Amino acid sequence: MKHFAIVSALALGVTSAAQADTWDMPTPYGDATFHTQNIAQFADEIAAATDGALEITVHSGGSLFPHGEIRNVVRSGQVPIGEFFLSLLVNDDAAFGIDSQPFVATSYDDAARLWAAQEPVITELLSAQGLMPLFSVPWPAQGLYTNGEIATVDDLAGLRFRSYNAALEEFATLAKAAPVQVEAPDIPQAFATGQVEAMVTSPSTGVNSTAWDFVTHYTPINAWVPKNIVVVNERAFRRLPEDVQAAVMSAAEAAEARGWEMSAAEADAQTKVLADNGMVIVEPSAELTAGLQEIGAQMLENWKANASEAALSILTTYQGQ
Repeated sequence: MKHFAIVSALALGVTSAAQADTWDMPTPYGDATFHTQNIAQFADEIAAATDGALEITVHSGGSLFPHGEIRNVVRSGQVPIGEFFLSLLVNDDAAFGIDSQPFVATSYDDAARLWAAQEPVITELLSAQGLMPLFSVPWPAQGLYTNGEIATVDDLAGLRFRSYNAALEEFATLAKAAPVQVEAPDIPQAFATGQVEAMVTSPSTGVNSTAWDFVTHYTPINAWVPKNIVVVNERAFRRLPEDVQAAVMSAAEAAEARGWEMSAAEADAQTKVLADNGMVIVEPSAELTAGLQEIGAQMLENWKANASEAALSILTTYQGQ
Protein backbone atom coordinates (compact mmCIF):
# COMPACT_ATOMS: atom_id res chain seq x y z
CA MET A 1 0.00 0.00 0.00
CA LYS A 2 2.84 2.37 0.88
CA HIS A 3 4.57 1.56 -2.42
CA PHE A 4 1.32 2.24 -4.28
CA ALA A 5 0.97 5.61 -2.55
CA ILE A 6 4.52 6.63 -3.54
CA VAL A 7 3.95 5.61 -7.17
CA SER A 8 0.65 7.51 -7.22
CA ALA A 9 2.31 10.62 -5.80
CA LEU A 10 5.06 10.43 -8.40
CA ALA A 11 2.50 10.01 -11.17
CA LEU A 12 0.58 13.03 -9.90
CA GLY A 13 3.79 15.07 -9.92
CA VAL A 14 4.53 14.09 -13.51
CA THR A 15 0.99 15.08 -14.53
CA SER A 16 1.35 18.46 -12.84
CA ALA A 17 4.72 19.05 -14.50
CA ALA A 18 3.29 18.06 -17.87
CA GLN A 19 0.55 20.64 -17.48
CA ALA A 20 3.02 23.41 -16.64
CA ASP A 21 4.18 25.69 -19.47
CA THR A 22 7.51 27.45 -19.85
CA TRP A 23 7.62 30.30 -22.36
CA ASP A 24 10.79 31.88 -23.73
CA MET A 25 10.44 35.64 -24.15
CA PRO A 26 12.97 37.61 -26.23
CA THR A 27 13.37 41.30 -25.42
CA PRO A 28 15.69 43.78 -27.14
CA TYR A 29 17.03 45.77 -24.19
CA GLY A 30 19.41 45.00 -21.33
CA ASP A 31 18.59 44.12 -17.74
CA ALA A 32 19.25 47.67 -16.52
CA THR A 33 16.50 49.09 -18.76
CA PHE A 34 13.25 49.81 -16.96
CA HIS A 35 11.26 48.09 -19.71
CA THR A 36 13.13 44.85 -19.03
CA GLN A 37 12.75 45.25 -15.27
CA ASN A 38 9.01 45.77 -15.71
CA ILE A 39 8.77 42.65 -17.87
CA ALA A 40 10.72 40.62 -15.30
CA GLN A 41 8.15 41.63 -12.68
CA PHE A 42 5.35 40.77 -15.11
CA ALA A 43 6.82 37.28 -15.51
CA ASP A 44 7.21 36.86 -11.75
CA GLU A 45 3.60 37.88 -11.14
CA ILE A 46 2.32 35.36 -13.68
CA ALA A 47 4.35 32.56 -12.12
CA ALA A 48 3.03 33.46 -8.68
CA ALA A 49 -0.58 33.88 -9.79
CA THR A 50 -0.61 30.55 -11.65
CA ASP A 51 1.38 28.66 -8.98
CA GLY A 52 4.00 27.87 -11.62
CA ALA A 53 1.54 26.69 -14.28
CA LEU A 54 3.08 29.30 -16.60
CA GLU A 55 6.73 30.31 -16.26
CA ILE A 56 8.18 32.99 -18.56
CA THR A 57 11.94 33.04 -19.09
CA VAL A 58 13.02 36.53 -20.17
CA HIS A 59 15.95 36.64 -22.64
CA SER A 60 17.07 40.27 -22.53
CA GLY A 61 19.37 42.36 -24.68
CA GLY A 62 18.60 40.60 -27.95
CA SER A 63 20.31 37.48 -26.63
CA LEU A 64 17.75 35.02 -28.05
CA PHE A 65 16.73 36.84 -31.24
CA PRO A 66 17.79 40.20 -32.70
CA HIS A 67 15.35 43.04 -32.16
CA GLY A 68 14.18 43.15 -35.77
CA GLU A 69 13.22 39.46 -35.72
CA ILE A 70 11.17 39.37 -32.53
CA ARG A 71 7.77 40.11 -34.08
CA ASN A 72 8.29 37.46 -36.74
CA VAL A 73 9.42 34.70 -34.37
CA VAL A 74 6.38 35.30 -32.15
CA ARG A 75 4.15 35.32 -35.21
CA SER A 76 5.63 32.03 -36.48
CA GLY A 77 5.33 30.40 -33.05
CA GLN A 78 9.08 29.92 -32.54
CA VAL A 79 8.48 31.70 -29.25
CA PRO A 80 5.05 32.49 -27.79
CA ILE A 81 5.73 36.01 -26.48
CA GLY A 82 8.09 38.91 -27.08
CA GLU A 83 8.71 42.65 -26.80
CA PHE A 84 9.72 45.10 -29.51
CA PHE A 85 9.67 48.78 -30.42
CA LEU A 86 6.21 49.41 -31.87
CA SER A 87 7.19 51.67 -34.76
CA LEU A 88 9.48 48.99 -36.19
CA LEU A 89 6.30 47.73 -37.88
CA VAL A 90 5.62 51.00 -39.69
CA ASN A 91 6.23 49.35 -43.07
CA ASP A 92 3.25 47.09 -42.33
CA ASP A 93 0.97 50.05 -41.68
CA ALA A 94 1.56 53.69 -40.78
CA ALA A 95 -0.63 53.15 -37.70
CA PHE A 96 2.32 51.48 -35.99
CA GLY A 97 4.47 54.61 -36.32
CA ILE A 98 2.23 57.50 -35.30
CA ASP A 99 3.87 57.65 -31.84
CA SER A 100 7.27 58.21 -33.48
CA GLN A 101 6.13 61.19 -35.53
CA PRO A 102 7.94 64.27 -34.16
CA PHE A 103 5.90 66.71 -32.11
CA VAL A 104 2.57 64.84 -32.43
CA ALA A 105 2.67 63.75 -28.77
CA THR A 106 5.40 65.26 -26.61
CA SER A 107 4.17 64.64 -23.05
CA TYR A 108 2.94 61.62 -21.12
CA ASP A 109 -0.61 63.01 -21.12
CA ASP A 110 -0.48 63.38 -24.90
CA ALA A 111 1.07 59.93 -25.26
CA ALA A 112 -1.67 58.34 -23.15
CA ARG A 113 -4.37 59.98 -25.28
CA LEU A 114 -2.59 58.86 -28.43
CA TRP A 115 -2.36 55.26 -27.19
CA ALA A 116 -6.07 55.29 -26.33
CA ALA A 117 -6.75 56.18 -29.98
CA GLN A 118 -4.09 53.85 -31.33
CA GLU A 119 -4.70 50.69 -29.30
CA PRO A 120 -7.90 49.41 -30.96
CA VAL A 121 -6.39 49.89 -34.42
CA ILE A 122 -3.12 48.20 -33.44
CA THR A 123 -5.05 45.33 -31.85
CA GLU A 124 -6.96 44.69 -35.08
CA LEU A 125 -3.85 44.90 -37.26
CA LEU A 126 -1.90 42.52 -35.03
CA SER A 127 -4.82 40.11 -34.81
CA ALA A 128 -4.63 39.70 -38.59
CA GLN A 129 -1.06 38.48 -38.04
CA GLY A 130 -2.05 36.00 -35.36
CA LEU A 131 -0.75 38.26 -32.60
CA MET A 132 -2.40 39.79 -29.56
CA PRO A 133 -1.04 42.85 -27.73
CA LEU A 134 -0.71 42.44 -23.97
CA PHE A 135 0.60 45.85 -22.96
CA SER A 136 2.52 48.87 -24.18
CA VAL A 137 4.90 51.13 -22.25
CA PRO A 138 6.42 54.43 -23.44
CA TRP A 139 9.99 55.57 -23.35
CA PRO A 140 10.69 59.00 -21.88
CA ALA A 141 10.42 61.78 -24.46
CA GLN A 142 13.33 61.73 -26.89
CA GLY A 143 16.23 64.16 -26.52
CA LEU A 144 19.22 65.16 -28.65
CA TYR A 145 22.77 63.97 -27.87
CA THR A 146 25.66 65.80 -29.51
CA ASN A 147 29.21 66.99 -29.10
CA GLY A 148 28.74 70.70 -28.54
CA GLU A 149 25.55 72.74 -28.44
CA ILE A 150 23.10 72.57 -31.32
CA ALA A 151 21.63 76.05 -31.69
CA THR A 152 19.71 75.55 -34.95
CA VAL A 153 18.69 72.67 -37.20
CA ASP A 154 21.45 73.75 -39.59
CA ASP A 155 23.99 72.61 -36.99
CA LEU A 156 22.90 69.01 -37.60
CA ALA A 157 23.74 69.13 -41.31
CA GLY A 158 26.33 66.55 -42.31
CA LEU A 159 26.45 64.74 -38.97
CA ARG A 160 26.30 60.94 -38.99
CA PHE A 161 23.05 60.45 -37.12
CA ARG A 162 21.91 57.28 -35.38
CA SER A 163 18.50 56.01 -36.50
CA TYR A 164 16.46 53.11 -35.16
CA ASN A 165 13.32 53.25 -37.31
CA ALA A 166 11.99 54.72 -40.54
CA ALA A 167 10.67 57.89 -38.89
CA LEU A 168 14.02 58.77 -37.37
CA GLU A 169 15.75 58.04 -40.67
CA GLU A 170 13.40 60.51 -42.36
CA PHE A 171 13.95 63.01 -39.53
CA ALA A 172 17.73 62.84 -39.95
CA THR A 173 17.46 63.18 -43.72
CA LEU A 174 15.23 66.27 -43.48
CA ALA A 175 17.74 67.77 -41.04
CA LYS A 176 20.40 67.13 -43.73
CA ALA A 177 22.20 64.68 -41.46
CA ALA A 178 23.30 61.20 -42.56
CA PRO A 179 21.18 58.46 -40.92
CA VAL A 180 22.91 55.27 -39.76
CA GLN A 181 20.95 52.30 -38.37
CA VAL A 182 22.31 51.36 -34.92
CA GLU A 183 20.57 49.24 -32.26
CA ALA A 184 20.70 50.37 -28.62
CA PRO A 185 23.32 47.83 -27.42
CA ASP A 186 25.70 48.97 -30.19
CA ILE A 187 25.56 52.71 -29.46
CA PRO A 188 28.87 53.05 -27.54
CA GLN A 189 30.84 51.20 -30.21
CA ALA A 190 29.15 53.17 -33.00
CA PHE A 191 30.25 56.46 -31.43
CA ALA A 192 33.70 55.14 -30.54
CA THR A 193 34.38 54.12 -34.14
CA GLY A 194 32.91 57.29 -35.64
CA GLN A 195 30.04 55.41 -37.22
CA VAL A 196 27.67 57.97 -35.66
CA GLU A 197 28.20 61.45 -34.21
CA ALA A 198 24.77 62.37 -32.86
CA MET A 199 21.53 60.73 -31.85
CA VAL A 200 17.98 61.31 -30.65
CA THR A 201 16.98 58.90 -27.90
CA SER A 202 15.58 58.77 -24.38
CA PRO A 203 17.47 59.67 -21.20
CA SER A 204 17.17 55.97 -20.29
CA THR A 205 19.09 54.80 -23.34
CA GLY A 206 21.56 57.64 -22.86
CA VAL A 207 22.39 56.47 -19.34
CA ASN A 208 22.40 52.77 -20.23
CA SER A 209 24.90 53.46 -22.99
CA THR A 210 27.00 55.84 -20.78
CA ALA A 211 26.55 58.64 -23.29
CA TRP A 212 28.92 60.93 -21.35
CA ASP A 213 31.78 58.76 -22.59
CA PHE A 214 31.27 59.93 -26.17
CA VAL A 215 29.11 63.10 -26.28
CA THR A 216 29.11 66.31 -24.26
CA HIS A 217 25.63 67.83 -24.59
CA TYR A 218 22.04 66.69 -24.05
CA THR A 219 19.18 68.83 -25.32
CA PRO A 220 15.70 67.73 -24.10
CA ILE A 221 13.80 68.55 -27.28
CA ASN A 222 10.94 66.20 -26.21
CA ALA A 223 10.45 65.24 -29.83
CA TRP A 224 8.16 62.25 -29.34
CA VAL A 225 7.18 59.61 -26.77
CA PRO A 226 7.55 56.26 -28.55
CA LYS A 227 6.41 52.94 -27.12
CA ASN A 228 7.48 49.34 -26.77
CA ILE A 229 4.81 46.66 -27.04
CA VAL A 230 4.57 43.13 -25.64
CA VAL A 231 2.68 40.71 -27.86
CA VAL A 232 1.70 37.07 -27.57
CA ASN A 233 1.05 34.46 -30.24
CA GLU A 234 -2.73 34.24 -30.18
CA ARG A 235 -2.87 30.48 -30.71
CA ALA A 236 -0.39 29.89 -27.89
CA PHE A 237 -2.43 32.14 -25.63
CA ARG A 238 -5.71 30.38 -26.46
CA ARG A 239 -4.15 27.02 -25.60
CA LEU A 240 -3.64 28.16 -22.02
CA PRO A 241 -6.29 27.19 -19.44
CA GLU A 242 -8.82 29.97 -18.89
CA ASP A 243 -7.57 30.73 -15.38
CA VAL A 244 -4.01 31.11 -16.69
CA GLN A 245 -5.22 33.36 -19.50
CA ALA A 246 -6.93 35.52 -16.91
CA ALA A 247 -3.74 35.68 -14.84
CA VAL A 248 -1.74 36.79 -17.89
CA MET A 249 -4.21 39.54 -18.73
CA SER A 250 -4.31 40.74 -15.13
CA ALA A 251 -0.51 40.86 -14.95
CA ALA A 252 -0.41 42.66 -18.31
CA GLU A 253 -2.81 45.34 -17.09
CA ALA A 254 -0.67 45.86 -14.00
CA ALA A 255 2.53 45.95 -16.09
CA GLU A 256 1.16 48.63 -18.38
CA ALA A 257 0.12 50.88 -15.48
CA ARG A 258 3.40 50.27 -13.65
CA GLY A 259 5.46 50.77 -16.81
CA TRP A 260 4.01 54.21 -17.51
CA GLU A 261 4.80 55.25 -13.94
CA MET A 262 8.33 53.84 -14.23
CA SER A 263 8.86 55.74 -17.46
CA ALA A 264 7.87 59.08 -15.95
CA ALA A 265 10.12 58.53 -12.93
CA GLU A 266 12.89 57.42 -15.25
CA ALA A 267 12.77 60.60 -17.32
CA ASP A 268 13.64 62.85 -14.36
CA ALA A 269 16.06 60.47 -12.68
CA GLN A 270 18.07 59.62 -15.77
CA THR A 271 18.35 63.21 -16.95
CA LYS A 272 19.90 63.95 -13.56
CA VAL A 273 22.32 61.02 -14.02
CA LEU A 274 23.43 62.50 -17.34
CA ALA A 275 24.12 65.84 -15.63
CA ASP A 276 25.84 64.18 -12.65
CA ASN A 277 28.24 62.50 -15.06
CA GLY A 278 29.29 65.78 -16.60
CA MET A 279 26.96 66.18 -19.55
CA VAL A 280 25.78 69.72 -20.26
CA ILE A 281 21.96 69.87 -20.25
CA VAL A 282 20.91 72.57 -22.71
CA GLU A 283 17.34 73.77 -23.12
CA PRO A 284 16.55 74.03 -26.83
CA SER A 285 16.70 77.50 -28.32
CA ALA A 286 13.64 79.06 -29.92
CA GLU A 287 15.38 78.76 -33.29
CA LEU A 288 16.09 75.06 -32.82
CA THR A 289 12.56 74.35 -31.63
CA ALA A 290 11.05 76.20 -34.59
CA GLY A 291 13.28 74.34 -37.04
CA LEU A 292 12.49 70.98 -35.52
CA GLN A 293 8.76 71.69 -35.54
CA GLU A 294 9.00 72.54 -39.24
CA ILE A 295 10.55 69.12 -39.83
CA GLY A 296 7.82 67.53 -37.72
CA ALA A 297 5.09 69.27 -39.72
CA GLN A 298 6.64 68.10 -43.00
CA MET A 299 6.94 64.55 -41.69
CA LEU A 300 3.31 64.51 -40.57
CA GLU A 301 2.17 65.62 -44.03
CA ASN A 302 4.30 62.86 -45.57
CA TRP A 303 2.87 60.39 -43.06
CA LYS A 304 -0.72 61.37 -43.88
CA ALA A 305 -0.08 61.07 -47.61
CA ASN A 306 0.93 57.43 -47.19
CA ALA A 307 -1.26 56.43 -44.26
CA SER A 308 -4.06 53.89 -44.39
CA GLU A 309 -7.60 54.81 -43.41
CA ALA A 310 -7.05 52.98 -40.13
CA ALA A 311 -3.93 55.03 -39.43
CA LEU A 312 -5.64 58.30 -40.32
CA SER A 313 -8.50 57.39 -37.98
CA ILE A 314 -6.02 57.34 -35.09
CA LEU A 315 -4.88 60.88 -35.81
CA THR A 316 -8.48 62.09 -36.24
CA THR A 317 -9.52 60.52 -32.94
CA TYR A 318 -6.46 61.85 -31.12
CA GLN A 319 -6.76 65.39 -32.45
CA GLY A 320 -10.49 65.42 -31.71
CA GLN A 321 -10.12 64.48 -28.03
